[in-house]
This record gives sequence, structure tokens and C-alpha cells, in this order.
Amino acid sequence: MKTTNPALSTRVLEQFGRAGQAYTGETMTVEGTINKSALLLLLVVVPATWVWSQVMRGGLEAVMPWMWGGLLGGFVTALVTIFKKEWAPLTAPLYAALEGLAIGGLSAVFEMQYRGIVLPAVALTFGTLACMLAVYRSGLIRVTDRFRLGVVAATGGIALVYLATLVLSLFHVSVPFIYAGGTFGIVVSLVIVTVAALNLVLDFDFIDQAVGVGAPKYVEWYAAFGLMVTLIWLYLEMLRLLGKMRRR
Repeated sequence: MKTTNPALSTRVLEQFGRAGQAYTGETMTVEGTINKSALLLLLVVVPATWVWSQVMRGGLEAVMPWMWGGLLGGFVTALVTIFKKEWAPLTAPLYAALEGLAIGGLSAVFEMQYRGIVLPAVALTFGTLACMLAVYRSGLIRVTDRFRLGVVAATGGIALVYLATLVLSLFHVSVPFIYAGGTFGIVVSLVIVTVAALNLVLDFDFIDQAVGVGAPKYVEWYAAFGLMVTLIWLYLEMLRLLGKMRRR
């Protein structure tokens, strides 16, 4: 099975499937994954709220170390979780807390530029999550090999564009359609938001498949981590989209 989320890949599911065949202990459940996802979400919200309050009280400079620490620490922790999946019960909560620090700072930056932008971004993110879950459960979107391939290709293309943008920025070269407003920039952001939303469908399918093969209990933490990666990406893209629409 393929998924565009690097944490929830084909090889990962195959590995869990082989492990599940020989595993006789407690296995993963959908309910357990939901509970752990809710806990990770709480661990994102609490530090994000604290950083937000510090920015509103003393300015962005006061929390820059926390924000950059969260960004870099979250990236490293995510890599550790992907390569050491059995550590997910420890690393997934740490990842969520670190990302909360980063998101709190980034949200404050957007809020300072576009007053009132954060609440709609949060609402749209969770609205999209609910809609994609309903669509997945209803069977309106079937996770076929062709569907997976299309989302994989789209997400890979987005990742390459972002990587190229980062490299070019080191040479003081900007890519206008990524960050600038205007109709074309908004359309690009809408496409990226759509791809991020479709990743949620693949994440839901991964959870069902992992439960089906009898993955070990710790995989609940790992699957919740993977879902949180997609949800955070979707939220940040919502912020960017709404920011472009405000600039238009």
C-alpha cells in the first residue's frame, strides 16, 4: 500500500503486517488511534497557545528561540520517529509539543500581518478533516492504486517545488507564485490544500489497513503521529491560502 505521508508508507505497512502475523500481544485498534491522536492534538495546542500569548504580550522577538527550536526539534524528532517506529510512544508526544511551539509562533506572525486570520484557518482545517473522514467512511472516495499514485505524484511535485524554493532563497531568488498573492498564487495554494486534504484520506486508509493486519499496540502512536504530520501541513497551507486572499 502506498501513501504520500513518509511516516505511513508502503514498506511500513508491509513491515507491520509481517510483525502482526507473529505478534501475540495486544494489537492496534481504531479507537486507540483516535484517543492518541486527540492527545497529540492537545500537546500541539497547549504550547502553541503559550507561544501565542507570549508574542501578543512581548512581541515576536521574545519567542524566536522557542519557535526555531520547535521547527528544528520537530523535524529531527519526526525523522527519529520514522526510522525508529517502536519509539513512537515517546517521540510522537515530543514531536507534537515541539511542533506546537513552532505553530504558535508562525500563527502569531500571520495574525500580526492579517488580523483575525488564525481562527478561520483552524476552522477550515478541522472542517476539512471532518469532511474528508465523512467522505472516506461513506465510500465516496475509494483508495485505489490509481488514486494513491495520483496523490503520491502531486505531493512529490509539491515537495520538490518547496525544496527548490528553499535552495533558491539561499541565493536571494524568490518564487513569486509560491508566496505572492494574486489569482495564480491563490489557485496554486488551493491545489496544495486539496492535495494535503487527500493525504488525510490515505492516512485514514493506512490506519484501517494497519488495524486489519493486527499491528502491535505501539503503532497507534505511530499512526497518530503520521496523521498529525498531515494535519499540521494542512493548517499551515490554510494560513498561507487565507493570507494570499487577504493580500489580493
